Amino acid sequence: MQLTGAQIVIECLKEQGVDTIFGYPGGAILNVYDELYKHRNEIRHVLTSHEQGASHAADGYARSTGKVGVCFATSGPGATNLVTGIATAYMDSVPMVAITCNVTVPLLGKDSFQEIDIAGITTPITKHNFIVTDVKELADVIRRAFRIAQTGRPGPVLVDIPKDITAQKTEYKAKEIQPVERLTQKMTEEDIEQAVSYIRHAKKPYIFVGGGAVISGASEELKEFVELVDAPVTDTLMGKGAYDGTSERYTGMLGMHGTKTSNLGVSECDLLIAIGVRFSDRVIGNAKKFARHAKILQFDVDPAEVNKNIVVNACVMGDVREILKRVNERLEPMEHKEWMEHILEYKKQYPLTYHPQGLSGPYMIEKIYELTNGEATIVTEVGQHQMWSAQFYKYSKPRTLITSGGLGTMGYGLGAAIGAQIGNPEKTVINIAGDGCFRMNMNEIATAVREQLPLIQVVVNNHVLGMVRQWQKLFYGKRYSMTCLRSGAACRGKCGEVECPVYTPDFMKLADAYGAKGIHITKKEEIEPAFREAMKSTKTPYILEFDIDPEDLVYPMVKPGGTLEDLIMDC
Repeated sequence: MQLTGAQIVIECLKEQGVDTIFGYPGGAILNVYDELYKHRNEIRHVLTSHEQGASHAADGYARSTGKVGVCFATSGPGATNLVTGIATAYMDSVPMVAITCNVTVPLLGKDSFQEIDIAGITTPITKHNFIVTDVKELADVIRRAFRIAQTGRPGPVLVDIPKDITAQKTEYKAKEIQPVERLTQKMTEEDIEQAVSYIRHAKKPYIFVGGGAVISGASEELKEFVELVDAPVTDTLMGKGAYDGTSERYTGMLGMHGTKTSNLGVSECDLLIAIGVRFSDRVIGNAKKFARHAKILQFDVDPAEVNKNIVVNACVMGDVREILKRVNERLEPMEHKEWMEHILEYKKQYPLTYHPQGLSGPYMIEKIYELTNGEATIVTEVGQHQMWSAQFYKYSKPRTLITSGGLGTMGYGLGAAIGAQIGNPEKTVINIAGDGCFRMNMNEIATAVREQLPLIQVVVNNHVLGMVRQWQKLFYGKRYSMTCLRSGAACRGKCGEVECPVYTPDFMKLADAYGAKGIHITKKEEIEPAFREAMKSTKTPYILEFDIDPEDLVYPMVKPGGTLEDLIMDC
């Protein structure tokens, strides 16, 4: 049958099982939105307050559901406003398809109104991108985009469609979409046998879990593997929930703000089994001294990650879940009693602690964990609150921590929480933000209100850019250059002094202005009633503002350039 390009876009999305799109319309994409209007009972469109919010919402939807997130934007600034969200998804391997529309084909390359080479701009931050200049190719391009986004190591794909292509007609034939197969072509028997040999000969193995284990859905296989190997487990920020954070074997996060147990254990082990990790600089510290007593065995789907940051002794390439299945078949139960007792003694000796006085970030996170029974989907922005959320909330299931790891995107969380709540309407979704992060994209509260989402927006308000200020305190001689958020130019670095003028947004008035509910919390005893009220909501978002001390810092912390053992425990 003959369809327009706009009709083909919608039909292809229906083919892919897309039920939700996040976006913002404009002139170049009007034909697509006109067609979407006719299918509004089949595909839900969420109008965000800003295109960046749409990209973050598509990302949060994808991370929390495992499906492909989809976002729309028009040409020019509409398309460029997606860039930060696309880059965020790229760094954390999130399957996303961004569809933008551009000026007509004859106007391309002529500096036309709202023209931008979005394909060129996003080349470094997408798995692939397309600009469609022939309507006959449109359906196949969209199908390819979804397959690429999901195949192997997932990631974002952009499809840019000139406006005249959305109006032109061509023959369209529906196709049944085949499920994406797990990559196993590069997984060899020789590599698996070598991995099994390394594991069998290890006396002090440590299992290191990353986001790849979450993406591949490998939790059950990982649990079996851990029991067979009889080893302690640590993880990255992106790996949270792949292995049960309440297990006795779990020793907490590894790296800059990891636990002393994990950092010491990895430094002492004789075999580090890295499962779906990319050895980020925030995890390994001084690369030359990382796990220096250990052989390193890596399981990963992406060959580009092998020997990129850390040279490994052996690897198995392929989907992590499939690797673990095959390795588990070859392993018999092992016993490392002395090693496990040694690590468990570290856990007793070096627990995560914080000052008990007053309302603090860690106390707040522990209380949220208690009140939600560990069953909430936690979304975060980036900074101190993000690290506290990783340290003090126990994630027992995958896809329950949604956070920007690789790019570290301030302003990410609220959009992502909207996507996560829409993708999981039965779940309690909580976005934990610092006041600096919240101010970046707090306009998306309007989206949450419009969509009648009962998400809970926590604002950890210390009136400063907390993590940046922490670095200034520890490593820059307490020169607090432009990190105080409660004062204007009159401050001049006098943050915290008596004469420091106070100019700060009233987030409770903001909640009221947008039609949300707001509760300001200043004492420990106010947390429980506030959360219980917020969690009863079925259609209204809540802003819960917590006042904490700007001197409330994140510990432990690895010194810049230091080894994992070189930890600052407090100051």
